[in-house]
Amino acid sequence: MDMFRKEDIGIKKLTITDIAEHLQVSKTTVSRAISGKGRISEDTRQRVLAYIQENDYKPNVIAKGLAQQKTYNIGMVIPGDCNLVDMPFFQNSMQGVCEEASKHDYDVMLVMTSGNKVVNLERMVANHKVDGVILSRSFVKDRAAEFLKEQKLPFILMGTSKDEEILQVDNNHKAGCCEMVMRIMQTGMSRIGLIGGSENYVVNRTRLHGYRDAFRNMKQAIDESLIYKNCETIEQIEKAVRNLLERKAECIVCMDDMICSHVLQVLDREKIKVPQQMKVASFYDSTLLMNHEPAITSLLFDAKALGELTCSVLLDYISGNEVKGKTLLDYEIIERNSTKV
Repeated sequence: MDMFRKEDIGIKKLTITDIAEHLQVSKTTVSRAISGKGRISEDTRQRVLAYIQENDYKPNVIAKGLAQQKTYNIGMVIPGDCNLVDMPFFQNSMQGVCEEASKHDYDVMLVMTSGNKVVNLERMVANHKVDGVILSRSFVKDRAAEFLKEQKLPFILMGTSKDEEILQVDNNHKAGCCEMVMRIMQTGMSRIGLIGGSENYVVNRTRLHGYRDAFRNMKQAIDESLIYKNCETIEQIEKAVRNLLERKAECIVCMDDMICSHVLQVLDREKIKVPQQMKVASFYDSTLLMNHEPAITSLLFDAKALGELTCSVLLDYISGNEVKGKTLLDYEIIERNSTKV
C-alpha cells in the first residue's frame, strides 16, 4: 500500500502564522484578536477577524486553549462501585453531559473514584487537564467536593448538598417521593413500609425526607418500626421484608430498583401475591424491573436532561456568567398495577 501524508491531499490548513504573515502583524496579535483578550486596537482586531472569516479559519482547540488559558476539557467523576441498576442512569446522564459539552467545543474526561478515595481526581487536577469538574454522586461527607473547593477549581454537583457554596443540579427526589407516598395513602393505606440503602448517600436521605413529608402532609403518625435503613445486602433486605410482613404492612416502598427486585423475590418465595396481598412501589424506574408482572409503580427521572443541564450550568460558570446556585428538575410518577387497589 502506498504511503501518504495529509499534506499530499492538496488541502492546506490555515494557521495563526499564515494569518500573521499575510496581515504583517505578530502571532500574539492574531491570538489576542481570536481570544478577545489582550490590548490591541479595534481596527487591527476587526482586520484579523475579517481575514479569518474570509478564509474560513477555525482555530484548533489546543491553540484556542493556549490563547485563552483553557484546556477545553471538563472532568466527570463517576463511582467505580456503582451496580448494574445504577449504570443506565450514569450512561444516560453522561450522554447528556457529552452532547452539551460538544456544543461548546468541550471534551469530557471520565475519572472513576471509589467511595471517598479520590486519588484519580487528584491526579487529573494536579496535571491541569480540565477547566471544571462534574461530580455525579453526592456523599454526606464528600471528600471530592472538599478537595475541589481547596483547589478553587470550578465544579458542580449532579446531586444535592447542604453546602450552599456548591453549585447543584438534581432531580427533585424529595418532592417526588413525597407525592408518590401521598398517592398511595390516598387509596386508603396507612401502613406503608420503607426499605432503603446506605445513609452515606445524600439521595437516600433525601428520599427518606420525602417519605416522612408525605405522612406530615396527610396528618398521619409515622410508625418507625416500618422504616428500614442501610439495607445493603440481600440478607438485610430479606429480614426487612419478613419484619414488614409480621408488622402487617400494606405496602412496601423501595428506595431503588435493586432493593425492589430483592423484595419481589422474597414475596414470591413467601407466596405473597402483588398487589392482592402486598402493594409494592419503587423510588426509581430502571430497566431492571421492566418485564416484571405486575408492572411496578415507580418514579421516573430524566437522567439525560439532568446531564445536559448540569454541564450547561458548569460551562456558564466557567465562562464567568451568573448561574443559579441550585436547580431541581421535575419528575413523573408512573402508577402501575403493583399498587392497584
